[in-house]
Amino acid sequence: MFSGAQLAIEYTPTLVFLVDQPEFVTVNGLTSTELRSVLALAGIFASRMMGLFMIMPVIALYGRHLTSYTPERVGLAIGIYGLVQACLQIPLGRLSDRIPRKPLIIAGMLLFAFGAAVSALSSSIWGVILGRGIQGAGAISAVAMALLADLTREEHRTKAMAVVGMTIGLSFSVAFVVGPLLAGHGGLSLVFWATAAMALLGALLCFIAVPQPQLSFHANPGASLMSLRQLAFHPQLLRLNVGVFFLHLVMASSWLLVPVMLRDHAHLPVAQHAWVYLPVMLTAFISVIPFIIIAEKHQHMKLMLALAAATMSLGLISLALFNASLSNIVIGLFLYFMAFNLLEALLPSLISKITPVGTKGSAMGLFSTFQFLGPALGGWMGGYLLTEHVAPNHILLIGAAMIAGWLIMILSMRPPRHLTSMTLHFDGLNRAQILELSPAIAAITGVEESVILADEQMAFLKVDHHRLDQPALDRIPARAVAV
Repeated sequence: MFSGAQLAIEYTPTLVFLVDQPEFVTVNGLTSTELRSVLALAGIFASRMMGLFMIMPVIALYGRHLTSYTPERVGLAIGIYGLVQACLQIPLGRLSDRIPRKPLIIAGMLLFAFGAAVSALSSSIWGVILGRGIQGAGAISAVAMALLADLTREEHRTKAMAVVGMTIGLSFSVAFVVGPLLAGHGGLSLVFWATAAMALLGALLCFIAVPQPQLSFHANPGASLMSLRQLAFHPQLLRLNVGVFFLHLVMASSWLLVPVMLRDHAHLPVAQHAWVYLPVMLTAFISVIPFIIIAEKHQHMKLMLALAAATMSLGLISLALFNASLSNIVIGLFLYFMAFNLLEALLPSLISKITPVGTKGSAMGLFSTFQFLGPALGGWMGGYLLTEHVAPNHILLIGAAMIAGWLIMILSMRPPRHLTSMTLHFDGLNRAQILELSPAIAAITGVEESVILADEQMAFLKVDHHRLDQPALDRIPARAVAV
């Protein structure tokens, strides 16, 4: 396992990008390049996640018009996207450690658009399943998150990840309003065409607006595999990976049920579902903002994570047991969406904080793999249980129990430490001289983690500025730069 400064060893990096950052600081400490990167990549995530989420509230209802329809096959149509994504996150993440990430993102968005077009042209559930599988092959989440981390400094990376997380939550909210409106006018086909258009917009945004990192170092496959094995069993990261798995599993299984619940229990026509989702989701999204501020500014990440998990479990229980009227369903939906938005903001941020130095790409790949395994299993599970005539409220209670189990894991989690990244440049020193400095760097008080890149005359550090022995660091014959 990783343990603080013990990571100060010779290491050939998976890939390190250095970006020329302008000195001009714009918003909340972000440079203009960082702000541009965050907004552009958040826009890419929004365009892609909008396309993904728009189908969720309508496929269980409008999928009945497709030939070869069964509830289990609808669940497969939801889940196959996540399954293909899960299989490809780590391979594509590793590929992005060898070739530039930006072209990979553009290619993934184009493939996503092609899969949406295949689904839009299909009159059979099997054609929709094929198109969803093609969409899943555009697995760019880990690549995009790694690029975002490449383009932002460590002390602002949590802020950047939170912006992307909130964007995903907002996309979720907007998609659940827009999806039913589009389906009401043109069925599933129009929803999939809109998905294709959103993906093409995201590809264009990536091409035009995302900066290109300037310098890269090639990977050592052995080191990448070793870090991947260690990261998979890292106790803190494992809790977060399990959490994002449960979060998306419950989402995929539950949203086969909620539209049916609104139609059958609240007697609300499908075309009017959007007008339930809109106020609920906007209110839930706004309500999350103070909790994010408490988590980030006041450093109560663990507390807010536990609160979000408890709220989601409560919302699912409410939907399962108190769904006889529209007002009761709205209360359950509000609790669910508030928790979902908060978790989507906190989880990527926590991954960025906890990930050991030098293992960013692998950690993001693992996180994204768990994230997409969730809907892969959840969609299939929901469809299968419905096929076996399991009551919808029982499926919701199973989801609540999963989230409650994760809450127990959160309570035993260590709160994340708030560290800052630094880069050391060993100008003029040879490989042997740099390796001799490794123990001295690791021994400096306040240096929590360090990775030595002897061949590149560099070292990456995570330091606790409150404890850092600055005079000892100054005695190291290297030029220190905050990242």
